[in-house]
Parts: sequence; structure tokens; C-alpha cells
Amino acid sequence: MANVLTDLAADIYKAADIIGREAVGLIPSVTINSGSEAAAQGDTVRSHFTRAAVVNTSATPSMTIPEGDDQTVDSKTMTVSQIANVQIPWTGEDVKHVNNGSGFETIYGDQIAQAMRGITNSIESFLWGKLRANASRAVGAAGTTPFASNFNEVAEVRQVLFDNGMPVNSGQNSLVVNSLAGTNLRQLASLTGVDTSGNDTMLRQGTLLNLQGFNLKESAAPVSTAVGGGASYITDGTYAVGATAITVDGGTGTVLAGDVITFAGDTNKYVVTTGIAAAGIVTIGGPGLRETLADGVALSITAASTANIAVHQPSCELVMRPLANPNGGDAATDMMTVQDPHSGMVYQFSAYKGYKKAMLDVTVLYDAKVWKDDGVAILLG
Repeated sequence: MANVLTDLAADIYKAADIIGREAVGLIPSVTINSGSEAAAQGDTVRSHFTRAAVVNTSATPSMTIPEGDDQTVDSKTMTVSQIANVQIPWTGEDVKHVNNGSGFETIYGDQIAQAMRGITNSIESFLWGKLRANASRAVGAAGTTPFASNFNEVAEVRQVLFDNGMPVNSGQNSLVVNSLAGTNLRQLASLTGVDTSGNDTMLRQGTLLNLQGFNLKESAAPVSTAVGGGASYITDGTYAVGATAITVDGGTGTVLAGDVITFAGDTNKYVVTTGIAAAGIVTIGGPGLRETLADGVALSITAASTANIAVHQPSCELVMRPLANPNGGDAATDMMTVQDPHSGMVYQFSAYKGYKKAMLDVTVLYDAKVWKDDGVAILLG
């Protein structure tokens, strides 16, 4: 049987090339676990993480080499369960009709690009939701777009990662902002002036400059998000620095994962990773409380805002695979896997032929997980 995707290969790769350069900032900012090998929905991916090292305070001279301190390497798992799928059907009559106008090849190529664009945007938004709901702390003012007159907020979000113990000069940190924040950065004279910025990249090309150890990127994913309606909650018990599970009572309404909360007397803004619908345990992102927390302290939810994301790349993993077929294959007459080298996206194209009709199927199996809350922070906007 003829290879029915051969003639489309150029259009597919061209579309991947275009999509990989659109407003996709989060996907290339995390660890991408991708490949052409197929996987099944519900497969488990395992990752490891190491605990803090025990530092000895003495070294006893001896002719016998010490055994060393036992260390435990923990593991975490992620289930790959998300599917993004676009189906493009055509009949022979459809092809005849469009050839009287723009032409089948033109329209079909645009449909392929739109399919890949839609899938990419879905994954970008999904990843943003994961990062937002599993961050450590937040900085900035809710409802106010950052960088209105300076880029001080970059230093503030950098401090969060630094205080969390993240390497801030490793080249693996990204700050992904929406277009409003990006526009504010492009209007700062200190960044567009060649004498102050050191080059004319932002002035001539509009490319965001890397600042204070962050790779600055833009994404369409960060949007204003509603918050929980919880009110009048107070702490039940006392909590030490580093605590992440805080019992609250006396209030009503929901506290949602991703909400930014504060406790009276503590200026830190903590991100909720597990919320409540009534009195119970609110869990905040690691490394937890920065100050001790007394009994009976009021909890407040920060107003609705846009969560721009700062992330240390190894802290979050995005898994993408082609969806597995049964032994012997399915009804597809041809199949092709495309990986965009710039975004890391993996797309599976399958061509199906029916009675007087054909269909191109584009599918991605994916999921994401934040392995370490300490490596994620929110810049409110």
C-alpha cells in the first residue's frame, strides 16, 4: 500500500516548525520526557529525588576507611493520562469543492497547522495549571501587571527560589509571563537602551532579555483565575517553620489549590497545593512556612490574579508520547511521529481511509507533574 503521508511530510514538518516558535514558554522551561516510542494511557513514569545530606561535624583519624552514612533515595511516580486529539476528515466531494477555490493542499496544510497549534496550546495551559497549583510562594500585587516602571519583581521572585534552596545561576531558571507583562518589559527604557542593556536585541527585535539568572519567556497560558470563597478561617494549633499542613477552622467556603494565601502577621504569600471545602487541613507548597504560626491566626485569600510562573527546570517534568496501538496496528493506512526540536513536542499522525472518505488523526499522550514545589514560584499580575 502506498505511503499516504509521504506527500504531506513537508507540510507536517513545516507546521511543527511554526508551532514551536509561537507563544509557548512553559513547555521548553520544564524537563521534557519525550520520545517516539508509544505508550498507553494510564502508564506510570517513575522519577527519583534525593534527600538533604547529613553533614558530619567531626572526622576521626583511623586506619580503617569509614563505612559512610546511609542515604535514602526516594521515588515519585506520575500517571500519563491526558490525551489531546484532533481529527481532520475529508470526502472526495469536499476535495472537489475546495479545488474550485483556495485548493485542497492549501486548506489541508492550514488544518494541520491548526491541529498542532490547538494541541500545543492545550498542553501549555495544562502545564500552567499544574505549576500554578504546585508552587511554593508568590510575590507581587494581585490584579496589577508587573514591570510597570521597573523590573524589581524579577529580583523578588528570584529571592523566593534562592530562599528555597534552588540554584539561581544555573541557567535552568525561567520566568514565563503573559503578554501584558511582556509589553511592560519592552517599554522599560533601561532594557531597550543600548547603553544600559548592552545590546539592541529588545529594541530591534522585541526579544525579551534574560534578567538576573532567569530566561524570560512569554506564554498565552497565564490568565486571570478566580479564587476560592473561603472566609473567616483561623489556624487550629501552632506550627513551626517548614510546616506545610495547616489545620484551620471557624470559617466557611472553599480554599482552592492554586490560591495564594496569607496569615496575619506574616508577609509571605503561600500557595495552596491542597485546598478545603470546609474546616480541615490546608496544604501549602514546600518548603512550607517561613515563620512560626500561632493558634487562632486569621487566614486570608489573595484576590483573583494572573499567575506568571518562575520555574527551575528539573522541578517539573512533562511527559509526551505517541499513543500505543494494538498488536498488528489499527485501521490506519500509515503513521508518522513528528518531534519538534525547538519545543520538544511529539505529535503522532495517522491516516485512515474509509468508504469515499479519508481522515488524518493527530494525537498526543501527555501528562505533567511538579516533583519539587521549592522550584516553582508565582509572580502575581
